[in-house]
Amino acid sequence: MDDLRKDSRHSELEGHDNRSEYAVEMIEITKRFPGVLANDRVTLRIKKGEIHAIVGENGAGKSTLMNQLYGLYHPDSGEIRIFGQKKVFTGPRDAIKAGIGMVHQHFMLVNTLTVAENVVLGNEPVKGVNFDLRRARQEVKELSEKYGLYVDVDAKIEDIPVGMQQRVEIIKTLYRGANIIILDEPTAVLTPQEVEELFEIMRNLQKSGKTILFISHKLNEVMEISDRITVMRGGRVIAELITKETNEREIARAMVGRDVVLKLDKAPHTPKEVVFEVKDLWVKDNRHLDAVKGVSFQVRKGEIVGIAGVAGNGQTELVEAITGLRKAEKGQVLFEGIDVTNKHPRVLREMGMTHIAEDRLKHALIKQFPAYYNVILGRHYKRPFANGAFLNHQEIKRYTAELMEEFDVRPRIIEHLGGNFSGGNQQKLVVGREIKAGPKFMVVAQPTRGLDVGAIEFIHRQILRMREQDVGILLISMELEEIFSLSDRILVMYEGQIMGEVRPEETTVEEVGLMMAGKRLEEIRGGKR
Repeated sequence: MDDLRKDSRHSELEGHDNRSEYAVEMIEITKRFPGVLANDRVTLRIKKGEIHAIVGENGAGKSTLMNQLYGLYHPDSGEIRIFGQKKVFTGPRDAIKAGIGMVHQHFMLVNTLTVAENVVLGNEPVKGVNFDLRRARQEVKELSEKYGLYVDVDAKIEDIPVGMQQRVEIIKTLYRGANIIILDEPTAVLTPQEVEELFEIMRNLQKSGKTILFISHKLNEVMEISDRITVMRGGRVIAELITKETNEREIARAMVGRDVVLKLDKAPHTPKEVVFEVKDLWVKDNRHLDAVKGVSFQVRKGEIVGIAGVAGNGQTELVEAITGLRKAEKGQVLFEGIDVTNKHPRVLREMGMTHIAEDRLKHALIKQFPAYYNVILGRHYKRPFANGAFLNHQEIKRYTAELMEEFDVRPRIIEHLGGNFSGGNQQKLVVGREIKAGPKFMVVAQPTRGLDVGAIEFIHRQILRMREQDVGILLISMELEEIFSLSDRILVMYEGQIMGEVRPEETTVEEVGLMMAGKRLEEIRGGKR
């Protein structure tokens, strides 16, 4: 381990060809998996000291490409050069030695260890044969101060917020001597304020000579922070753009291959009577700790109520409790005035509630089933899909073909297995199934997670169409842009409680972000509502 420590900390001084203007060159990279050509002769060049964004729809090949740069995969053909020198990586250890660090979307931290212990883990300073904690603390403190990554080196990971945990991951890469830092969807779990802090950190790193690869699907953030943009589609590079000379619409067109409406106009609509209500609801998580703490709200027919918040603040447990998937400890759930607390999901479906689950592969689709079985789940025992104990396959297949046409599910093959559709088309199947069930009330959780801008536009249109048909909708999303775009009212959850209720036209992203970080609306507005 000490050898790696010496090698990695000196990587800044070794292996550079100052004649090359590029920190990274990936030339004609091809990578195949069984049945999939993930990267098709991709050439990517990243200039020294730039922030370079890599964008593309789900499955475009971005992650596969970055995993090859970090040594997790080996290219089938092509060449990787780092600061002008050809490299062959047999694993992440080689990439780290070459000065490459990667901050993954899901952090690789040990919750019970301190910040300093996490940073040096696997690369520990020693005094004799013993771990030198004092030196570790000092080195991590110096690194954090040098780059404006202020953290408490003695705090345990489990006790610090997500944004601070991300800083720890960045410090880890710097501790190992990274000059090239890959950030994979780094803003997915941050509040707006934490995003701004991250961007400031990225600018500081850039000023110190670091090169940053920024992988994101949030085009507004790409426009704000990057110098250049590479757009990928179908495993290939489609466009290379200079950020200050382009716009979100052009990037989206390159990503999807057609013009995309980035923000839909939400027509005025007058909500009707209350269709769904939650009163003082308490729900425990899998550790038997309170995850939802006395939450109350109403949803009216023809209204979209959005719940914003960073993941892990009780949203999942709330959704599971009101859809019958988790027991509520206290409080009431009312559907059209009827108490449905802790009722079975089938009872709720029969009454007219549908649910677009946040994890489509865990709770919404059966990967091994063909499309024509997946689209009747929840109604498979009812006419016209069943006649007593027997399925009416002719009607099921006719209905499936109709749904796939209406909701633009591709490929239009009713026998196609659920797990073989792309993420966007899996979601269209689920959305189509839940909408065509004719609901009075819909719970819509993370409806566009991991989808490209084209699929997002389509699903947003469907949600707004249901609103116009006087369906009540509860929308739970970590995407603030989605919450602001679709919601009539916004509730913000933090640690299982509602911090405030606002209307999108009467608030700001900053105000919602402060609530997401734990401030109550009354505090933010100085006691004035």
